[in-house]
Amino acid sequence: MIKINNIPNIEHRSFSLQTRSAANGEMYVEGYAALFNSTTTLYEVDGVAVKERIGYGAFTGADITDVIFNYNHGGKVMARTRNNTLQLKVDSKGLLIRARLDGTEEGRKLYEEIKGGYIDRMSFRFTVAHDYWDTDKTRLITKFKKIYDVSAVDIPAYDDTSISVEKTLDEQKRELLAKLDKAIEFENKRKQFIREIDVMLQRRV
Repeated sequence: MIKINNIPNIEHRSFSLQTRSAANGEMYVEGYAALFNSTTTLYEVDGVAVKERIGYGAFTGADITDVIFNYNHGGKVMARTRNNTLQLKVDSKGLLIRARLDGTEEGRKLYEEIKGGYIDRMSFRFTVAHDYWDTDKTRLITKFKKIYDVSAVDIPAYDDTSISVEKTLDEQKRELLAKLDKAIEFENKRKQFIREIDVMLQRRV
């Protein structure tokens, strides 16, 4: 079992899963682990919506050398990129994953549960290399650092395209709000500087 819970700043998102079967008995699940340029609300604090968007090219250069597929981010590995049973593909929509699950007993059981609708969400874990906040309180992820896993999950911690980290939600909110405050402070200083320049120019007229 791979333990990654103690790695700082790991985040994950939840998305829907679909099943695909082949005539030779191969069992696949697939879906988009991330969608580009799709703004989602992470949560609200005092009526203020904190949002996020993944920019085009965010997966370029990300470490995807050994990504695994499992259940609820734990237990036995059912597919992985290293043996080609898990495929990750970036297209115009986002990050598409395709996992072959018939190689293990656990994988075959999970496939049937997904097919039956008992499990219908997928979550992926990652760390971020670069991001910033724009003026409408939206976090833009411009580059991922590493993708750790994609996982079938029964009850996501949050709704689709929501956020979670290996910290408490309060800690996460404090960190994101601190970044947001810095972005707002920078924007306010920029506007003040522009106003001061305008005043100086008017005095010269």
